Amino acid sequence: MKKLIISVSIALPLAVAALYLMPKAGANASWIKAIPHFNAVLNSITALLLMAGYWAIRSGKKELHRRIMFSALVLSALFLVGYVIYHANVESVKYGGEGLIRSVYLFILLTHIVLAAVIVPLVLISFSRALAQKFDKHRKIARWTLPLWLYVAVTGVIVYFMISPYYS
Repeated sequence: MKKLIISVSIALPLAVAALYLMPKAGANASWIKAIPHFNAVLNSITALLLMAGYWAIRSGKKELHRRIMFSALVLSALFLVGYVIYHANVESVKYGGEGLIRSVYLFILLTHIVLAAVIVPLVLISFSRALAQKFDKHRKIARWTLPLWLYVAVTGVIVYFMISPYYS
């Protein structure tokens, strides 16, 4: 399992980075252009699920926590699939804001991107430890995973709202 987590944690960020370097397929279908909107919804629901999962485990509802967190993982995976499809077909949208708001946007975007790469191994390790019923180890990493994953989900929505006026 460790080798798989390491492999996925390296391959995903490299594949996403490669999307920005490769030529775009140029598909112009309306469903492809709708993906960023759909992904914002996925990120929003993921953030809500992460908060609900935290509440569930704090309330002693372990089975509910397990189901909620699995749902958050599935939605994050769907987000990633949509992200790849969109960026394989469409050029990146440039942010058009200026001044202080541009600096705020770039800070949020940069931290979002860096932590999106960091969160992959943390989520995979957290899930693998929970599945292996190593709950003491799961709790230790989940204390870091939850707030970082929540930050990535929420800032994903913020970035979407900040850049959405510039979609064509």
